[in-house]
Amino acid sequence: MVLPLIDEHKPKCYLCHEGFENIEELREHQNLKHKDFFETNEKQTNREPAPGDVTVF
Repeated sequence: MVLPLIDEHKPKCYLCHEGFENIEELREHQNLKHKDFFETNEKQTNREPAPGDVTVF
């Protein structure tokens, strides 16, 4: 699939690939249309090293 380079600078919803003029419109769209996705996939607040990670001092 070839994407046009015209709208490359505009924000795009990564769930439905709809383009918007600015980031505020994108946030509003995601809060209205994809609210259930963002509620179930909230950021995890506790970050721990993965097994096998090496800490360098």
